[in-house]
Amino acid sequence: MKICILGAGALGSTIGGVLAEAGAEVTLVNRRADHVEAIARHGLRLLEGDAERGVRVRACLTTAEVGAVDLVVILVKSSQTAEAAAACRPLLGPGTVVLSLQNGLGHEEILATAIGRERLVAGKTYVGGVVLGPGRVRIGVRGKETIIGEMDGTRTARVGAIADTFRQAGLATQVSDDIVATIWDKLLVNVATGALSGITGLPYGRLYAVAEIERCAIDAVAEAMAVARAAGVSLATWEPRQAWLKAAEGLPPEFRTSMLQSLERGAPTEIDFINGAVVRWGERHGVPTPVNSALVACIKGIERRLAEAA
Repeated sequence: MKICILGAGALGSTIGGVLAEAGAEVTLVNRRADHVEAIARHGLRLLEGDAERGVRVRACLTTAEVGAVDLVVILVKSSQTAEAAAACRPLLGPGTVVLSLQNGLGHEEILATAIGRERLVAGKTYVGGVVLGPGRVRIGVRGKETIIGEMDGTRTARVGAIADTFRQAGLATQVSDDIVATIWDKLLVNVATGALSGITGLPYGRLYAVAEIERCAIDAVAEAMAVARAAGVSLATWEPRQAWLKAAEGLPPEFRTSMLQSLERGAPTEIDFINGAVVRWGERHGVPTPVNSALVACIKGIERRLAEAA
């Protein structure tokens, strides 16, 4: 399968790296020239546990260099979704499928409008990654589930083929008959840790050592669950602490959430598509979300401070 990873940062490089290692024809697209150049010169370096290995994989700065592919995996930040949809055009052939594995809620409608709903497959992944330097990524793959599915819940050959390709790379991948519920279940995990890690600056090992943070996380997830139920979503998560525990499964103590990594770079976060999505849906369905509103406010304040200091 010919695959383009659009947005090959920490998570994109992790997934693209293991797919390439398993024999898929993968191209990583990332706007960071130092990352692309390091991969071109030395291969992509993957660190897992105490071991480090290299993977030969193609890397480019733009999609114009790639050509048509079988599968585009969208892993850009939420705020870049519309831009990524436009960048997809050179990658699209008659049968190209576009799979969003982005964090949060709301990307699917943006992509469907831009590229056509018939091309779109949705999914969520619990795989983790942290960029340690140009061309070098610490990965969290073992035991981390990836779930994909058609937006209408049908079982199709194309989704089965994608799942098979991912499984061959060691990515524990399942096909969902209710991907909307899957999106919400993953949102709960992001709600649990993303903003709190960003606000405190703590990696997982230290984040999970603070009882008050756990209580706040559970309250935020409980709000999100109430919103989902009001919206008629059939969650697989039955109690809030599940999301808090699932967020850390299989990841090392030094793991840093995507939101924390964005703030450390002085880049915009995905807060509007995570806790912010809970607040918007809560307003739509008449469900109060004071904890998530406070988390959004704190992240927005940090973003403003960093922007003013730049």
